[in-house]
Amino acid sequence: MVNLSQFLERGLPILILSVAAVGAPALMLSQEGLPRLRALQAEKARVEAENAELSEKIRQLRVEVEMLKRDPRAVERIARDGLDLVRNTEEVFLFPSRP
Repeated sequence: MVNLSQFLERGLPILILSVAAVGAPALMLSQEGLPRLRALQAEKARVEAENAELSEKIRQLRVEVEMLKRDPRAVERIARDGLDLVRNTEEVFLFPSRP
């Protein structure tokens, strides 16, 4: 019984430290260790940048929606520029393009 208690008191901590000293670097350098961590960090940064861009686009679209709800001139601008529409009272002249 004395040998077991001596082992638990002295040998077990040394054994645990030895396993940790060998195992920790091995786990960090394996494919699931530091290389995977770096790849995930890079992917996270890319996704966060994409998320910021999309958030800005959503903000711009909300501003445009509010303009379209409140300002008839904004609706007219979209109709003219985006849909090539004109008023009934306007005449359209089409000129041939130069070759």
